[in-house]
Formats: sequence, C-alpha cells, structure tokens
Amino acid sequence: MTSGMVRTWLRTLLIQASWNYDRMIGIGMGYASEPMMRTLPGGVGGERYRAAMARACAYFNAHPYLAGLAVGAAARAEHDGASGEQIQRLRQALTGPLGSIGDQLVWAALLPFSSAVGLALTAWTSPLVGVIAFLVVYNTVHLLLRIWALSAGWRGGLQVASQLKTPLLQLGMRVGRPVAAFAVGVAIPAVVAWRLQDFDAVEVPRILLGAALVTLTGMIVLRRIWPSLGSLRFGVAVLVLAFLAGWL
Repeated sequence: MTSGMVRTWLRTLLIQASWNYDRMIGIGMGYASEPMMRTLPGGVGGERYRAAMARACAYFNAHPYLAGLAVGAAARAEHDGASGEQIQRLRQALTGPLGSIGDQLVWAALLPFSSAVGLALTAWTSPLVGVIAFLVVYNTVHLLLRIWALSAGWRGGLQVASQLKTPLLQLGMRVGRPVAAFAVGVAIPAVVAWRLQDFDAVEVPRILLGAALVTLTGMIVLRRIWPSLGSLRFGVAVLVLAFLAGWL
C-alpha cells in the first residue's frame, strides 16, 4: 500500500464515527477517501479534488468492514478520469452487495464463530484465555477483511464487481455459517458442563429443567409482544434469557 492508502485504511476504522440518518456512512466515506484524492490533477483544492470529495461524501450505506472496497473503487475511478455519473452509479451499485456480503461473513459467521471459540476455551482452560482468543480470532479476520477490501477496490475501479468473485471470499460465504454453527454446537455443551461441574448430580436435572422452562417461556413471550423482532436480536435475547435462567 502507498502512504495515501495506508492513511485511507486507518481512516476506514472511523468510518461510522459520523453516521447519521441523512447520509448514513457517507461523511465517513469522504473522510476516509480524502488522502487518496490529494494526488488528483490540480492537487488539493483543485476542481477535480473538490468534485471528487463532494461525490465521496454523498449518501452511502454498507457493511463498515467492506466499505473500504467502495472507497478504493471510487478513488481509482476518479484517478482514471471516469465521469461523475459513472462513479455515482458505481457507489449505488455497491451498496446492496457490500451490505449483504458483510452481514453473511461477519454477523452470521465470524462473530458467532469467534464467540464460540472464546466460550469453549473459557470452559476448557480459563476465562482470560477465552477472552483473548475471541479478541484475536475476531480482530485478525476483521482487520484482514478491511485490508483486502480497500486494496481490491483500488485494483478493480469501475470493474470492481469482479473482485467480489474472489475464491477465498466465495469460500467464506459458502462455509462460514455452517462452520460457525458447528463451533457454537461444540461450545454450548462445553460451557454447560463447565458451569454444572460444581453441582451435585441430583441437582443437575432440576437446574437444567428450570433453565429450559424459563428460556422457553421467555421465547414465547418475546414472540408474542414483539413479533417483528429480527433473528439476530431474537438470538441475543434468547442468550440473555438463558443466562438469566442459569443465574436464577
């Protein structure tokens, strides 16, 4: 990466800092893009720089970890002399795919997988090891994904759609969720066994039955009073109920 790309990548870490309902992450996109726009003909303050920055700050909404792909692609298109209309269409076309791919890779795969690794290692070793494992696994993949996104966008420019067909990205989308589900399936019984080891064998069935009844009741009540609750929030709510039940 050039120094301008390094500065841009660092700024993508703050891309949600100026989130608002009007432009979503648009202002953050402009802030992140600015170092790569300084080398446009005419320099900082020139006509092309001002026009490019105005476009970069326009409405945009996508997964923040993959937004760098749109930053890099738009910046490359600006340097290649693409028209303003082409660049605006490019940004609009990337909004949906980057949001969908990011949700599948991160929220539906990486986050539950790294959480399961952390929980399992907590049960098998210690809470400190589990926390460190979660942070290392999650942030290693997360930061590498951000690096790939910006560099792929710069390579692709107006043809950046081809970068979304990268074999490794497609593999992650195909196997990420099943692997995460398997990891969660391993972690849950490991944590349950870890938490029940201090109880008498006679008490364990009663504890499990009580926790199951509290969780099931809570799930039914949640669906009744909040039928539009999304699957992700519903899953988090169930986990909170299970924790509460175990504590009780």
